Amino acid sequence: MADNKNVWVFIEQDEGTIADVSLELLAKARELAGILKSEVWALLCGQGVEDAARNAVAHGADRVLLAEHPELKLYRTLPYARIVSAQVREKEPYILLFGASPVGRDLAPRVASAVRSGLTADCTDLQIGDFDSKKDGKVFKDLLLQIRPAFGGNLIATIVNPHHRPQMATVREGVMRIQEPDPKRKGEIERVNCAFESSDFALEVLSREIRHSTVRLKESPVIVAGGAGAATEEDFELIRELAHVLGGEVGASRAAVDSGLIGKEHQVGQTGTTVRPRLYIAAGISGAIQHRAGMAESNKIIAINTDPDAPIFQIADYKIVGDLNEVIPLLINALREKAK
Repeated sequence: MADNKNVWVFIEQDEGTIADVSLELLAKARELAGILKSEVWALLCGQGVEDAARNAVAHGADRVLLAEHPELKLYRTLPYARIVSAQVREKEPYILLFGASPVGRDLAPRVASAVRSGLTADCTDLQIGDFDSKKDGKVFKDLLLQIRPAFGGNLIATIVNPHHRPQMATVREGVMRIQEPDPKRKGEIERVNCAFESSDFALEVLSREIRHSTVRLKESPVIVAGGAGAATEEDFELIRELAHVLGGEVGASRAAVDSGLIGKEHQVGQTGTTVRPRLYIAAGISGAIQHRAGMAESNKIIAINTDPDAPIFQIADYKIVGDLNEVIPLLINALREKAK
């Protein structure tokens, strides 16, 4: 194993725009590297993405390994895995992080298998700490503590990889904060060799169509979400109306999505979107840990529930015990009167 303890981030980009989850990971990597007294390295693949490399430096990378090649313009598993695995074998990072996006979930297992290391998926937090191994009879220092929900969100597990490097994890989007870029920040951009094999191109991209979602939960400063307590279309019409009055988006718990009342693109929680709005109104949501994992970092939380012991009240700033069919119309009327 190499002596360095550098923290690497795979930079996901689309036409030169870095994915938010990669920017979040660069901020977290800076925190981890500060504890380890090491550097943050970014690994960027694409074509014509040097501006993205400079953006990665501005967001915290000390060095960017830049792999540019026409065959890397669009993401394909095998060419990307070839480049990333080769760089990992050659430079032996201590930690390697991917976003838990469709690309990261596809690429990270390939790389982990190729370099014979472990991988923890869908982490919600990362820390540096020690691990006392009863099996090995020793204490492993400065390991990556990979924290994620387990058993359907009923437990929070901490996973360590003491014996193999790099320590690898995919991390959910939205659980970490993007730091403001520093355009004056200095970092090195190192171009790396792109060597492929013919078998890497078994898959060819014939065409590409992008459909952007009209639901923008992550960007909305206000979210009004309904859960199992919003059991009818009429209930959700009230939720939509309140969201409209507040200029916000409509969210939902998994129970509401599974009932067919609203699309999955509105789902907040462990298996949905992680959000941090200025205001989150939870209407008829009991507050299972899976849902709270996706919205607990909201700046202000208002909970409306008929059950005074609902778990959502444990994290709410304002607690309203009542029927959403009675409470929400009062809120809507009060807001409209104030707006006059």
